[in-house]
Amino acid sequence: MGLDLQWTLEWLALSAQAMADHREELIELDRPIGDSDHGENMDRGFKAVTAKLAETPPETPGAALKLTAMTLISKVGGAAGPLYGTAFLRAATALGDEAEIDASTLVTALQAARDGIVARGKAEPGDKTMVDAWTPAIEAAAAAASDGDVRKVLTAAAEAAEAGAVSTDPMQARKGRASYLGERSIGHRDPGAVSTALILRAAAGASA
Repeated sequence: MGLDLQWTLEWLALSAQAMADHREELIELDRPIGDSDHGENMDRGFKAVTAKLAETPPETPGAALKLTAMTLISKVGGAAGPLYGTAFLRAATALGDEAEIDASTLVTALQAARDGIVARGKAEPGDKTMVDAWTPAIEAAAAAASDGDVRKVLTAAAEAAEAGAVSTDPMQARKGRASYLGERSIGHRDPGAVSTALILRAAAGASA
């Protein structure tokens, strides 16, 4: 059984709840190495997504993700808006007009999302960015997709993203505002990697 529009809407609703629940945590993570606004921006952005989805109900998973992308781009400041907007837009394009998402298509959409972030932010694994959560998530998702179980794919992606976020602790930032701190960026967890893990955990939760 694949994922459908109901799953997509539940995923986005759980993402919005996660951003509200972890708003302060993301702010505190961003304070020493960024602008202290990641939690505020993500919470505001996903609240706007929730309102937009209620105002203009989409008919397919791809349409829901495209609406999410456009809303995040217009409502989320800093680097996160364009990065997450590009990710959701690329995923939406990968899904097209399909009503149901199988494991293979799910991996393709996740890969497209990560590739969009890389193209937009020019970051690579090891730069201490959200790419350090997305990349292991994609690898784990692809490895778990062989038996066609979408829940396993999403759970594997979420667990790998969480481990990826933790892995940013000892890294020295090479991208974004944190890179200006040089060695002083070491010892702090990247807030974008953490919000990525929250979004992918929400995706897994919506499939349970």
